[in-house]
Amino acid sequence: MMRYRSGGFNFLPLVVKNLLIINGLFFLATISLGSAFQLNLIKILGLYMPGSPDFEPFQLVTHMFMHANFSHIFFNMFALWMFGSAIENLMGSKRFLTYYLITGFGAAFLHLGVSYIEAMSLRSELLAAGYSASDLRQFIETGSYKILPGVSEKTIISFLTKYFIPTVGASGAVFGILLAFGMFFPNSYIYLFFAIPVKAKYFVMAYGALELFFGLANRPGDNIAHFAHLGGMVFGFLLIKYWRKKGEIFY
Repeated sequence: MMRYRSGGFNFLPLVVKNLLIINGLFFLATISLGSAFQLNLIKILGLYMPGSPDFEPFQLVTHMFMHANFSHIFFNMFALWMFGSAIENLMGSKRFLTYYLITGFGAAFLHLGVSYIEAMSLRSELLAAGYSASDLRQFIETGSYKILPGVSEKTIISFLTKYFIPTVGASGAVFGILLAFGMFFPNSYIYLFFAIPVKAKYFVMAYGALELFFGLANRPGDNIAHFAHLGGMVFGFLLIKYWRKKGEIFY
């Protein structure tokens, strides 16, 4: 038997409110500490791929509360409030927090997994071109590199980028929330550009397809972690299916 929560709708439920506050404080700290002490919190708390000299295990948590700029945090927090409030009111605060964190971790793991596969493919290409494994390790440790004849500098930079560019943002968990909204409120309307009505289920499917397309396209200069977004949606889908099977979605 599936259990449902009773009670009214809270415009700003507890977990969503606290997540908004925490993300806001991290963003203010990033700006103020960077300005006053030249302390780069994104480099410290952003998520690097294991193998990078900057990787730390705690980044799996902290990267979810870091944002690159105002527009990044604004749209993530707006979506968190807009869709997360409905899901927290439906699930309950404890279940919603669990869902948020698991989808955030799932997004990070899928992103790291894809990044690792891409890095290993580039590594194999560079080894075949004449670099040694110790050369590549030194490149990662120092950030400097040499170019062998016939090797494109773009390939080396793409390889090093996997280790030196951190991932930040709540987007993975937010996409998990968007997936949940599409599953629980499939026929609710989302207004694109505040004018075009689209049913939530179609919006979520289309957005997921676009993220997959852009992730596979791997366009140069694209700094969006598309597979992290997909990871949040995939883990959200699996988690909801698991909870539904056990009859324990609402808590």
